[in-house]
Amino acid sequence: MRIRDARRADIPTIAAIWNLFIRDSAATFDSTERTPDTLAQIIRDRRSAGGCFLVAETDRQVCGFACYGPFRGGSGCGSGYRHTFEHTLYVAPKAAGRGAGRALIRAIEDHARRRGGHTIFAGVSAENTDSIAFHRRMGYAEAARLCKVGRKFDRWHDLILMQKFL
Repeated sequence: MRIRDARRADIPTIAAIWNLFIRDSAATFDSTERTPDTLAQIIRDRRSAGGCFLVAETDRQVCGFACYGPFRGGSGCGSGYRHTFEHTLYVAPKAAGRGAGRALIRAIEDHARRRGGHTIFAGVSAENTDSIAFHRRMGYAEAARLCKVGRKFDRWHDLILMQKFL
């Protein structure tokens, strides 16, 4: 397992992984698939905000990705949140349970610590019990449950905010 910065050549594979979850699950409440251009912009945005965008690869094949950035999107919320981050992490279903998620989350947490991070959040769909269990194993605890805030597949979904102090 190798963790490294995402490169432009990784974008089609990252998009394929992310779009699978967008199309087929409520792991994300987003229903707009990632295009190469939008994904390239997301990668640039994460990096320009001081975060990172990493991939996991096995046998020279990208099998997952993780990124983090400012909590609340850095959307004019002021400098009070500068030590608080939020991450995104997806692993291809065929690679699940093989350590890519653990390696990716540790790498982004280490990056955030070096940047002065105090805490990091994951926003997890309440029906994504595998992700909830994974985050608990990685030291995250439920900080809040936001009821019926996401809408996808013609139904409402709860969002669980899971938090880890770095």
